[in-house]
Amino acid sequence: MNSKKAIAVIPARGGSKRIPKKNIREMLGKPMIGYTIEAAIKSGLFERVIVSTDCPDIAGISKSLGAEVPFMRDQSIADDITPVSAATLDALNKVDPDANKYAYICQLMANCPMRDNMDIIASFDHFIKQKARTQISVTKYGWLNPWWAMEMEKGKPLKPLFEEKLKERSQDLATLFCPTGAIWWATCDALREEKTFHAPDRKGFELNWKNAVDIDDDDDWAMAEFLMTQKFGVSR
Repeated sequence: MNSKKAIAVIPARGGSKRIPKKNIREMLGKPMIGYTIEAAIKSGLFERVIVSTDCPDIAGISKSLGAEVPFMRDQSIADDITPVSAATLDALNKVDPDANKYAYICQLMANCPMRDNMDIIASFDHFIKQKARTQISVTKYGWLNPWWAMEMEKGKPLKPLFEEKLKERSQDLATLFCPTGAIWWATCDALREEKTFHAPDRKGFELNWKNAVDIDDDDDWAMAEFLMTQKFGVSR
């Protein structure tokens, strides 16, 4: 661990619509957010593991699992429109208003339960070695080749997004990566300056797709539970 101090922020809104109460819904015997809290604590990287939430139920469960909830998130940044980085920046400013306590901040989305403590450690090592200001986690696209993506509107012909790429063999196309909310790092100075992890000079840290799953709907949930049973048995 670098001698400079780091904190983890786990954004967890209460208003999930596609899966109600998603962040605290039980997944193989544990609230989903518990996997993220556990990974952050086990990594040993963080002076504080903070959950930013507007929901008392999430706050209570998070505290029982070992995280801190030193404040409740304001409703103005708990809607469907505000970028999640705004909540993370808000947390940073609340716990370090004078900007002199922490050097690094890590945003860990609660809907990415498959990433573990070793992934977090490896991502931090990469972040430091790359001398990055910000870094987001990514995973390779698989058999669904994004270069061949098409728009399909009712009654209209298919519209390729990259028509010139349709003539190329898949093995000749550049490898593309999809962002995942699993592990995002920034120096605290960079997050304050940019107000987002998507700085122009952001770096990427590659995760295996099985550890990079973002859960947004019931199909994602079912896949994550299946992968957990394959990796850890009936319960984790």
